Formats: sequence, structure tokens, C-alpha cells
Amino acid sequence: MMKAKPLILSAALLVTAVLGGCSGNSTRSGSEPKPQSSTASTASQTSKESSAPQESSTSSASQEESKPAGTPVDASWFDDAVFIGDSVTLKLSYYCEDHDDLGKAEFLCAGSLGYTNALWDLDHEDNVHPTYNGEKVTVDEGAKQLGAKKIFIMLGMNDIGLYGIDGATSSMIELTDKIASKCPDAVIYIESVTPMVAGNSLGDLNNENIYKFDEKLKEVCAQKGYKYLDVASAVSDDNGDLIYEYCGDPPTDDNPDAMGLHFTNEGCQKWAEYLRNNVQ
Repeated sequence: MMKAKPLILSAALLVTAVLGGCSGNSTRSGSEPKPQSSTASTASQTSKESSAPQESSTSSASQEESKPAGTPVDASWFDDAVFIGDSVTLKLSYYCEDHDDLGKAEFLCAGSLGYTNALWDLDHEDNVHPTYNGEKVTVDEGAKQLGAKKIFIMLGMNDIGLYGIDGATSSMIELTDKIASKCPDAVIYIESVTPMVAGNSLGDLNNENIYKFDEKLKEVCAQKGYKYLDVASAVSDDNGDLIYEYCGDPPTDDNPDAMGLHFTNEGCQKWAEYLRNNVQ
């Protein structure tokens, strides 16, 4: 049972592969050629907050409500960023092969990767570490070799069902501490785990537990000084479920056991859009 569950997301990657052209793990550098190169972005720079004087508390509230949210950072802002994740982020990496939303960001992703097995040694018989320059690498070492200045981490789906919320949180703390020690000059961004479509669950991996785990992530980020990014809010409906149109593997009559948690290109676009609007 303990070995079977991690393989669930790995198997789901086959579904994502058919839908979105994905493979088992990914980086965007090294000896393995990528399908297509990204094009430099010309998105606008982040605007400064308004410095207009405030005449009273009433006018202050009115100005706050009417103040524009700001334009997104330029895609080149992500040129020194590394994204660490499982098969969900792997889909984002393939989306970025054809879209320049995140500039030249690198990806260290692998199907079934989690906070716990990312801590395993390279010689562990069941390791699912990503590759860099054609060789397996731990994510902390890979981020160091890439010289990452911004590190985005979205892991946990492969931990919740196996180790529970507390076990997953403990592994998250251990891994992020390890990454921070290897990359002391990098800013660490923790991305929320994103939800599944309504009604889907894989044992203890369900939207209720995903929400509880994300709340734990917020607490850790507040304690450690990491930046928390609520990506889930950008792709969820009013009930907190993954928006159906953003799901690349929704359950159907022909495939009722589909996982209902990977993304379409439209979902990836919303994800990248959220990041560009919230990283600063």
C-alpha cells in the first residue's frame, strides 16, 4: 500500500502525456532538447503604487478601493527562477515550451515527486528525482547548480495520502530548509497545492485535506519567511474545486477513474497569470 499510492500520479502522467504532450520528468536546460524554445516576453513592468495625497479617512478608503491592482511583472522576471514540482508542475513546464509567460524559468519536475521522496538519496531504489544535464539530481542540488535566485515549490499531492497532513508538513519543512541552505541567496516561494475537480478523491488525497495542508503551508511560510502563493485561488470555483475547464484529465463516462487534478493549457495560463500578478 505504501508503494502503490505514489505510482498513482505517475500513472496519471500518461493521461497528461496524451492530453498535453508531457513526459515523466523535466528540466529546461541540459543535454535533453526541449520541444520548442520560448520567445522573449514583452510584457509590461510592474507599476508603482499611487502616491496621491489622502484628504481624509473616507477618501483614503475610496482611493484604496479604486486603486488598480497593477500590471504583471515582465516575463523576464522569471529568468533566474526554478520551479520544483510533481506532474502538475510538469504540465506547466510543457506549457512554457510554447508560451513565454514565465520567461526562461527552469523546471525540476518529475511525476510522483513529493516533499518526502525528494529527500531520498540518489541511490534509493524507488527514487523519482528529476534530471539535469541528462543525470538524476536532487532538487536542492539542482537548484544550486542552476544558480536559482527565485525558487518556486509546489509539492504535497504525493505526500498527503501516504504520510498525512502532519507528515507531509514535516517533510516540507525539512526539504525547504535543505534548499535554503544550498541556495542562501534565493527567495523561496511556496505555491499552494491546487484542488481536484468536484467529487474526486484518491483515498486521503481529496480537496478537504488539500485545503488543510495548504493552511499548514501558510503557517510554515509565516514562520520561515517564505513567500506563500495561493495558486489554488486562481483555478478554483466558488466551492473550492478545480474549475472543470482547467482540468486536463476530468472523469468521464469512458474514463470514470481519471484523476481530475492536472491542467489544460487554459489552466496553466491562469496559473502563470496569477504568478506574474502576485510575486511582488
